[in-house]
Amino acid sequence: MREDIEERIRSLEEKGVIIVDPRQTYIAPEVDLDRIYKGSVLFPGCRLTGKRTLVGTCAQIGTEGPAAIHDTVVGSGAEVGSGFLTDTTLLPMAKVGANAHFRGGTLLEEYATTAHCVGLKQSILMYSVTLGSLINLCDVLISGGSSRKEHTEVGSGFIHFNFTPWGKNGDKATPSLVGNVTEGVFLDQKRIFLGGLSGMVGPASIGFGAMTAAGQVIRRPVAESTMHAETGRNIDSVCAFSGVAFPDKRFRRIYDRNAEFLAQLHALKEWYLQVRMERSRLRGDRELSLVLAGAVETIRDCMKERVSRYNSLAAEWSLKPMDAAALDKQGAPLPVPVDRKEELAYDEWVRTLGKEERQRLHDWLRDVTGDFKEQISRS
Repeated sequence: MREDIEERIRSLEEKGVIIVDPRQTYIAPEVDLDRIYKGSVLFPGCRLTGKRTLVGTCAQIGTEGPAAIHDTVVGSGAEVGSGFLTDTTLLPMAKVGANAHFRGGTLLEEYATTAHCVGLKQSILMYSVTLGSLINLCDVLISGGSSRKEHTEVGSGFIHFNFTPWGKNGDKATPSLVGNVTEGVFLDQKRIFLGGLSGMVGPASIGFGAMTAAGQVIRRPVAESTMHAETGRNIDSVCAFSGVAFPDKRFRRIYDRNAEFLAQLHALKEWYLQVRMERSRLRGDRELSLVLAGAVETIRDCMKERVSRYNSLAAEWSLKPMDAAALDKQGAPLPVPVDRKEELAYDEWVRTLGKEERQRLHDWLRDVTGDFKEQISRS
C-alpha cells in the first residue's frame, strides 16, 4: 500500500504539484489525480480523500497545520490553513483559516475568508464575506458589500442557533438570510456587520447595510441600514418541550422564511448554471467549470436539506409540506443573451455590467425566485 501511495505522489510531482514532504502526505486511491492541478501545494500533514476532491492551480492545502480534505473542491489560488473539510466547495481565492471544521453544504465564493476555529455547515458565504474567529454557523446564507475592502463581516464569537426544541424531537427548519442572492450577486449592496460575541436565532433575516451590536442574541428581523440591539430576556416559567400549542402565524412565519431561503438558493443555482458556467465555457476554462459544477452540487445539497428539514416539521405539526419535486425544476432561461466579456474575471465582469443589463438580470432573478416559491407551495 505504501508503494502505491508513493507512486501516486510521484505522479503528482512529475506534473508540477508541489508536495513539501511526501512522507507526511496521503492521497487516497479513489482521488482522481487529474483533479489535482499543477502549481498546487500540499504541505506536511495533508490528507486528500474522496472521489469528488479537486485541488486547483496554485491552491494551498495545510499552510498552518495538518489538513484533511474529503470530497471537497478547492478552486485555483484558494487556501486551507488547517482542519477538516468535507463536501465543501471553495471558489478561487477563498481562504480558510486554521482549525476549520467545514461540513456538507458549505460554499465559499471568491475572496471569502474565515479566521481560525470556524465551523460551517449548510452555509454559503458569498463574494468577499469575512468571518472572524471562534464562529459556528449552520443553515445561513451571507452576502453584501461591493469589493474586497467593502465587505460583509461577522465578528468573532458569533453563533447561529439553528435548532428549536419544541415538539417530540425539535426541528431545524431555521435557515437565516443575511443579505440575499437576488441583489447580492451584483456586488453593489451595502456591507453588513454582525457584532461579535453574539448569536442569532433562526429563521432570521438581516438587511443590507445593517449593523448589529456586539454581545446580544438577535431574535427579530433587522431592516436595511439599521443599527440593531436587543435586551436580554428574564424568564422563569414551567417548561414542557411537547404538548405545547402555537398560533398559526408562527408556522406561517417559519414557512415564509424557509420558502424565501429556498428561493434564494434556487436563484443562486440558476445564476451559476446560466451565467457563471456559461462564461467559463466561453473562456475555455475547464478547471473553473469543474469548480463551478462543484458549487452547483453544494447548492443543490443545501436545497434538499432545507426541504427535508421543513417537511419534518410539517409532518409533526400537521402542516402542509413543501413540494420536493420543485427542486428538479429549471428556472426560466435568460431573456436575452448577456455580454459575458469572457476575458474578465468574475468580479470584474459584474462591475462592468451596464445599468440596463444589470436591471434585466435582476428582473430575471426576481422572477426566478417568484416562480420557484409558487412551485414549492404545491402539494
